[in-house]
Amino acid sequence: MGAFVAELIGTMILILLGNGVVANSLLDETKGKDTGFLFINIGWGIAVFAGVLVAAPFSGAHLNPAVSIGLAVAGKFSWDLVPSYIIAQMIGACLGATLVWVSYYHHYIQTKDGDIKLFTFCNKPAIRTPLMNMLTELIATFVLVYTVLFIAGPTLVATGVQDAKIGLGTLGALPVALLVIGIGASLGGPTGYAINPARDLGPRIMHALLPMGSKGSTDWGYAWIPVVGPILGAVVAAGLFLSFV
Repeated sequence: MGAFVAELIGTMILILLGNGVVANSLLDETKGKDTGFLFINIGWGIAVFAGVLVAAPFSGAHLNPAVSIGLAVAGKFSWDLVPSYIIAQMIGACLGATLVWVSYYHHYIQTKDGDIKLFTFCNKPAIRTPLMNMLTELIATFVLVYTVLFIAGPTLVATGVQDAKIGLGTLGALPVALLVIGIGASLGGPTGYAINPARDLGPRIMHALLPMGSKGSTDWGYAWIPVVGPILGAVVAAGLFLSFV
């Protein structure tokens, strides 16, 4: 599997499970109705685990334009690959959001609140103050990218043993998943913690395109915040990382 396909599939799984848990918790007549914000945080953590797990062996599992940009700024990823990674992430995010819509189609029809439908695709702030909303996304993404830059598996030297592969295996995705749960629980209240431009923009595009009864506004006026804030946060994280290494 090539890196492009891996990023696409990994991001698709991320959004399918992540937005899926939001849909299960918020849409009318679902089995998980009103299960709450902690339920959503845990679901997003598992979504990250699954997405990273399937993509990591082939692409490094960025699944997030802010991560790709942050790693490139930090010198840990080639700038030449950044555009193709972002395109794959955007396509994957659109596909993942579409699969959520397919899975919950009748629940979208049953749900009359347009804001609730929007929440299952993308973010809308609890209190709309654009500068502070952007700063919240910047801070949350800074925590994500700065911590990811320090995540590494253990090193074990086996003298005289050739071709030995020693590492965390599937558990290598666990630290990032736990980190996302923590970010959501601690910093998710003001904006819903997009911390990923593709995670918000791709599904927002699909919200505008897909039929789901009365759905209300796609809120394009807010769409720049979950893009600019995370990218700035990633750049700040990479810059601070470089100052210490």
